[in-house]
Amino acid sequence: MQHGSMIATSGWTLHLKVSVRGIKLQPYTHTRRPGEAMMQTAKIHEPLQLGSKLTIWPPVVLAPMAGVTNYPYRKICSELGAGLCVSEMVSSRGILEGHRGTWKLVHFADSEHPRSIQIFGGDPVAMGESARRLKDELQVDHIDINFGCPVKKLVNKGMGAAVPADPKNCRAVVRAVVEAADPLPVTIKVRLGIDDENLTFLDAGRIAQEEGCSWITVHGRTVKQMYSGKANWELIAELNDQLELPVLGNGDIFEAEDGLERMRRAGVPGIVIGRGCLGNPWLFRELRALFDGDPVPPRPAVEDVVGMVRRHFQLLLEHFGESERAAILRMRKFGSWYATGFYGAAEFRRRFNTVNSGEELEEILGLWLEGQAARED
Repeated sequence: MQHGSMIATSGWTLHLKVSVRGIKLQPYTHTRRPGEAMMQTAKIHEPLQLGSKLTIWPPVVLAPMAGVTNYPYRKICSELGAGLCVSEMVSSRGILEGHRGTWKLVHFADSEHPRSIQIFGGDPVAMGESARRLKDELQVDHIDINFGCPVKKLVNKGMGAAVPADPKNCRAVVRAVVEAADPLPVTIKVRLGIDDENLTFLDAGRIAQEEGCSWITVHGRTVKQMYSGKANWELIAELNDQLELPVLGNGDIFEAEDGLERMRRAGVPGIVIGRGCLGNPWLFRELRALFDGDPVPPRPAVEDVVGMVRRHFQLLLEHFGESERAAILRMRKFGSWYATGFYGAAEFRRRFNTVNSGEELEEILGLWLEGQAARED
């Protein structure tokens, strides 16, 4: 059995290799702690205003993500410091037609406020009526419009990121939702455009401002890019310079320092965190500490992550009515994300991806803790 060690040097933490029970364990990704200058920069920012009644602090939003931002994950991220947590996107048609699966997605806990939900669709009437129903029947506090989903199935039907490509219809959709949701605040989330030759974000920003939205979030990639390449924060800054409406930036924020640096360079008042928090909800804790001017907490140890996996699974069990099967299927991807960056990540991801029960989950977590103990011997 090989054992590893940890070396700290110049603010960086490096972890060496270790193996346990025949599992080849890989080096842990190095991390860097935010400096004093970055902490001072964060303290100058103001809260986000969402409509006339909601103040969002810190100015950090959990992005709506399909299959991810259900109630259990929103609860975790909110407790760790996210200023606002938005539900996974739901179909306007599904809401109006009473689709059981759609209504399951819009579950909010009694104590959950503000209640933020994202809807998608390309028909102004359906979008407006679905917003009205959500306001009246679920007492939501905020509605976000999805104009950013790049999935081909939606784009080919004129929904998601395809809507801004037709400015007339885009304006009609925004106007219908704003009028139906009144007095609730409405925001929109967009991409830069279809591709580099068909950029739509500037038109979408003007429409959002003129139709009374509270802010616009821009993911700095096109539909063609999906999640490849780098997010273009220069174009996010360009839109921010042209509008009075607050512009929130989104894309490639995986470290607290990343978020603050992008805010500073683009001049935007807030950021939206998507893939950067998958398996790392503690990113919100770090950002909140920076914005509050407090010392940044240390990264979670393996024991902390294992504890979070257990809690997350329990929240999923409660959310899905004690259905272990439904909870464990969703825990597969979350478990894989939680394992990223730790010793033996590839092997543990493989095990998480095939886990079939809570008992198997505990076995995996036990191995994970054994590996940590072996490394520290």
